[in-house]
Amino acid sequence: MSTPNTRRVVIEPLTRVEGHGKVTLLLDENNQVEQARLHIVEFRGFERFIQGRPFWELPVLVQRLCGICPVSHHLCAAKAVDGIVGAEDLPLTAEKMRRLMHYGQMYQSHALHFFYLASPDLLFGFDAPVEKRNVIGVIAEYPDLAVQGVMMRKFGQEVIKATAGKKVHGTGAIPGGINKNLSIEERDFLLQDMDKMVEWSRAAVRIAKDYTLDNLEAVAGFGSFDSNHLSLVRQDGAMDLYDGNLRAVDSVGDTIIDQVSPLDYLEVIAEEVRPWSYMKFPFLKSVGPEEGWYRVGPLARINTCDFIDTPEAEAARKDFLSLTEGQPSNVTMAYHWARMIEALHAAEKIQLLLHDADLQGEDLVADFGGRREEYVAILEAPRGTLLHHYKVDENDQVTMANLIVSTTCNNEPMNRTVQKIASDSISGAPEITEGLLNNIEVGIRAYDPCLSCATHALGQMPLEVTLVDRQGRLIDRLARPE
Repeated sequence: MSTPNTRRVVIEPLTRVEGHGKVTLLLDENNQVEQARLHIVEFRGFERFIQGRPFWELPVLVQRLCGICPVSHHLCAAKAVDGIVGAEDLPLTAEKMRRLMHYGQMYQSHALHFFYLASPDLLFGFDAPVEKRNVIGVIAEYPDLAVQGVMMRKFGQEVIKATAGKKVHGTGAIPGGINKNLSIEERDFLLQDMDKMVEWSRAAVRIAKDYTLDNLEAVAGFGSFDSNHLSLVRQDGAMDLYDGNLRAVDSVGDTIIDQVSPLDYLEVIAEEVRPWSYMKFPFLKSVGPEEGWYRVGPLARINTCDFIDTPEAEAARKDFLSLTEGQPSNVTMAYHWARMIEALHAAEKIQLLLHDADLQGEDLVADFGGRREEYVAILEAPRGTLLHHYKVDENDQVTMANLIVSTTCNNEPMNRTVQKIASDSISGAPEITEGLLNNIEVGIRAYDPCLSCATHALGQMPLEVTLVDRQGRLIDRLARPE
């Protein structure tokens, strides 16, 4: 709540993120930030309007949540439907095709974010002129790097097309399996570029690593704070992006929960509602809402797993954690380095799968077993842990849906990042500048939040910030050009 003489600054809309959001800042009479909040101002409603639909439509319906990461919702819903029809044990061809699809999604999404949305800030600086700080500026000054980003994303989309039928909103995953295998022609087409994709992924890891190390003093405290971290891990503790059980660790690596089945998520996770955002605030029940919030996504996955089961990504993971002597990293800007390690892991996995003869198998769908009225599926989407929970009735209609998406899990951490950067960068500033505002957006972009929109090819949208007094009178206005 504002106090006498506070001033309100609004950043709306946020730029180079997917979807619509805004940030509000409350400043006291000395220009010190009293409060900073990230607001998600759009309402999607998928949990309600899929009620009454036949459950087998879910994999196709819920992926319409997003045009950037539809594969994640497609596969998570498919895994839940597998459980409803009693067909969780997929044939090898079906599971490996789904995994190939998922790694293609990881690869293209991470390339999109790093090269299109984040790289202008990293290459030109947070305070660079706005007309330069976009993907067009990257193309002009770093053409080889821009081509690399475009082609990496294109390759991931081709993997998705070969497994899901098309690049966006495919239909590959069906109840109990998959509707196609990978033809020899499709395999050979993808293998043409495979070595180059691995090479470029190594280079992307080096770019992100070098940026972090070269600017370590500046980025270490930039929007950073101690936090819990949550992700899926395999039974042996390995990173697994498609399947596994929940593990959460605290800021120094001590285990909070481990090997919790997705079916038991309600025993360990709850969600809090706050009046100023349409997005919920999940937390770990054993810790409580005040301290039980957690981060998800590439940084959390690196922090929670014991190892990565591909050699180059595992070496990169060890290199990453050497900075913190094996303990979790709580540096917000380290998300970019972790994200590129995952891109390398995805490339290694795709390469292995393309040489796997099981992908040409003919056994595509599991036999259906006992019918269930409720099931929960979890996988790791590019932005973090994604949960789909459904209930169905005797008429096969959906009666309840609870979707905890990755960006929802990062809601509290993103708000804390906004608060930290605003306090450090804007408190006491004599005037509002576009560069100072971009500092806040840089912190939000580190999480690669998915607020449900598509790519902003130019890296910017119209922005107007108004400064008003507590009576609502205009004091100052700063407009970012369209």
